[in-house]
Amino acid sequence: MDLKQALSILSKASPYAVSTEREHSQDYLADYKRYIYIKTDIETDFKKALLSAKPNQIIFLCGSSGDGKSEILTQYSKKHKATHYFHLDATHSFNPSQTAVQALDERFSAFKQSDKPLVVGINVGMLGNYAEEGSEEHRDIKKVIKDFLSRKRSAIPEQYVFLDFEDYPKFTFDAEGSASDFAEQLLKKLTDQTLENPFYALYDRELKSRGHTQLTANFALLSRPAVQQSLIGLLLKARLIKDQFLTARALLDFIFQLLAADGYLFDNLFAGSDNELLSRIQSFDPSNLHTRTVDEFVLQHGLGIEHEDFAAFKAKINSLGIFEVTEATSFLRLFYVLCGDNELCNEFVSNIQNEFTNNLVEAYASAWMLHRDFDGSGKMRKALSSFYKETLIAALHRYCNRHAPALDKDEYLISELNGYKTAVSLEVKPDFSAIKHNAIEKIGIFNAYLKVDEQSLKPMPISVKLLELLIKIGQGYRPNKHDKNAVLLLDEALEQMLAVANQKDTLLILTGDKRYKVVKEESDYFEVSGMH
Repeated sequence: MDLKQALSILSKASPYAVSTEREHSQDYLADYKRYIYIKTDIETDFKKALLSAKPNQIIFLCGSSGDGKSEILTQYSKKHKATHYFHLDATHSFNPSQTAVQALDERFSAFKQSDKPLVVGINVGMLGNYAEEGSEEHRDIKKVIKDFLSRKRSAIPEQYVFLDFEDYPKFTFDAEGSASDFAEQLLKKLTDQTLENPFYALYDRELKSRGHTQLTANFALLSRPAVQQSLIGLLLKARLIKDQFLTARALLDFIFQLLAADGYLFDNLFAGSDNELLSRIQSFDPSNLHTRTVDEFVLQHGLGIEHEDFAAFKAKINSLGIFEVTEATSFLRLFYVLCGDNELCNEFVSNIQNEFTNNLVEAYASAWMLHRDFDGSGKMRKALSSFYKETLIAALHRYCNRHAPALDKDEYLISELNGYKTAVSLEVKPDFSAIKHNAIEKIGIFNAYLKVDEQSLKPMPISVKLLELLIKIGQGYRPNKHDKNAVLLLDEALEQMLAVANQKDTLLILTGDKRYKVVKEESDYFEVSGMH
């Protein structure tokens, strides 16, 4: 057994990628699989629901492919087969002539005749299929599934328990920044520098018997806390910017590809592969960045000009087994993954690492947390007002007035005809009451709430992509066809604002450098000012 063989259990191509009841406990690789297992919050809640289940209860463990349902179900079905019915995978049937929906019908019929609770492992897509195609005999179950899918949780009777992986997000925001407990625990456990860790024991043995290899160098790199944090930061960016969900199977395969693919970890990270996480992360490659500092490094490296601090850095990474790095792009990637590693990085490297800081995710996390934690206090109002005034309202105002940039900050263009522009004055501000009474459910989005002249608008969903566009508009950027989806949201908000504008009694008319104000005093009486 060598380190690469042991690590192969992480690969999605491995038979260990999906747990089955056929797995032999004596299998020599099973010990590595058991060691790497991380108990999650959803497993804790599942165990609680399982042990307290009444005979007429159905527990649905649902999510998406690869999130870890089979791991949990296989483990508990072995222990509780005598007291519970288990349907481990609702995409399977009991014989070749039967569909997965018919297999569920059969399982539900048997359950209704029995005195045991039923546990069903099922993908959310399959839940939808069963709600539409399942037998009318089980219309009670179909109705409950439809209520669950349409998020009418309060309508679901107590005898049905739904545990959904989507309700247990892999990423969290807190005062210290962003975190992923699952990914952090997995990386720490895999690289824990103790001989009780069977992976580290193999690494240690190979290093002593064969010296440094690419694999041992990658394992040593992955063991460094700064590298682990860089990887988690990239996974979060993929989640927020590319809308890429993190499943257990994809994460395990991601780690396997980083360690065992043909290259150093930092190159494997941005080389892309058929791993869904790596394919999303590829677009964040720091070697595509062009700033003066980065371009100077690339140029000097190409000319063979070497700073003494860069030479000192290379000597330090030799101690990890990293020797054969020749390309400037590879060094930039290495600098990126080592951000925050004060032991290996000196001032020369830190100056280049400073170019990699992207405050977009931090700005999003800050605004997300302000909305989640809003309690109505003066301090929180002040903090939130800053986001609304300086980012959201400022961008809406600039976007609305892109053809009339001379309008004052509370004035909004509503039409343009024959060289005449009409505008109105609007008071746009955060709707603090709506913010306080609407909870945030998911990390990928939060709702912004605005009031225009005391009329509440519909919530505006803010994602990282939309926030990026709002910031860029505030800096003078003009949206184009590539911003189509985000622009639709801006247009929808402006449409609502202009609906309020159309009720106004005061209208501004602009032509050239002339400005007129028309005030409706009575039904057929208007007062015009600004005329000479």
